[in-house]
Amino acid sequence: MTTTVALLTSGGLAPGLSSTVASLVEHWVLHDPDTRLIGYRHGWAGVLRGESVWFGPEIRRHLHDLHEVGGTPLGSSRVRLTNDEDCLRRGLVPEGRTALEMAARQLAIDGVTVLHPIGGDDTAANAVRLAEHCRAIGQPLTVLGLPKTIDNDIEPITRSIGAASAADAGARFARNVMAEHSSSPRTIVVHEVMGRSCGWLTARTAMRHLDWVEQLARIPTLLEPEAWGIHALLVPELEVSIETVAAQVEPVWSTRGSVNLFVSEGAGAAMVLEERRRAGETIAVDPFGHPRLDQVRVGDWIARELGLLLAADRTLVVKSGYFARSGPAEPEDRVLINRCATVAVRAAIDGQSGIVGGDTAADDRLGVIALDRIRGGRRLDVTAAWVQDLLGRVHHVHPVS
Repeated sequence: MTTTVALLTSGGLAPGLSSTVASLVEHWVLHDPDTRLIGYRHGWAGVLRGESVWFGPEIRRHLHDLHEVGGTPLGSSRVRLTNDEDCLRRGLVPEGRTALEMAARQLAIDGVTVLHPIGGDDTAANAVRLAEHCRAIGQPLTVLGLPKTIDNDIEPITRSIGAASAADAGARFARNVMAEHSSSPRTIVVHEVMGRSCGWLTARTAMRHLDWVEQLARIPTLLEPEAWGIHALLVPELEVSIETVAAQVEPVWSTRGSVNLFVSEGAGAAMVLEERRRAGETIAVDPFGHPRLDQVRVGDWIARELGLLLAADRTLVVKSGYFARSGPAEPEDRVLINRCATVAVRAAIDGQSGIVGGDTAADDRLGVIALDRIRGGRRLDVTAAWVQDLLGRVHHVHPVS
């Protein structure tokens, strides 16, 4: 009997989604060319709508091209399978039916017995609920997820797909935009990096940027590497007041006339949210209840308040998020993707469900991690050696409290 395997990508973009789709299909074809492979369009929304694409011979011949592009060839969406009200409002389920019921029904119609959801902790949560529902109704389903998120905040995954590539891309972005410090005297440049509650991406991006800065030649009066550096690093794990930031960058400000900040989009978000709510503003939330950080605009708030404290002539907020998350996988991620796809296909053949990744509780060994162990919201370990080294390289840092 021919096995039908389905793939989907869900949630925000991350580098390597296209490569992950290609790798999974390639490994299944190597195992058995007769495997029927489909991809659901736009994540869980495609499952609920019954919209899929068949990975037939023509597509299989050109899969290698997917390794060179960013985004996802299948499309994505943010759908919570336990939020029936939202699914009904969006026309994803009919009145009186649950999303879990409709998702399981579509998998049965398509003959899917193996599902590869590629996404973050919210995608894993959907997979857990769907697997439980299918088990309860006696419907066979093996779920082998692959973890992707640029935040690298999935517990207990050592490194999620796309995180390293996003940091490298964000650092390349910073090389250009940090030049803005030279366009006008008394300028504050705020580089806002994606990261809701975890500062890993901001820290890793900052590390990569400083690696480049420290290679710059010094030309007296013309090129000072320090001017391209990072003078304050703000992450959710090291919350400080804006007055403290101003005091710490003031020596650089008074001598150089410009400062550069790397800021996680979630750093100080709670404070900014509360201020805007007191002002009567309403901040939209996504289907999972997360405030829309693009509406919170932490970087804008920091630039405005710091600009007032330092009497800046110009403040500039630049966001690397979409640039960083939308590119192809870098070599480090390409290796990780291939290893994860290999393990995922082997485990699926054995009927084992879970999420494939390095396990922090098992010396970071790559394997299949039980679905019920997957949690989001992991924080950056600010006591880690590489983070402490980074803080020492930043001109003015917020010490570990």
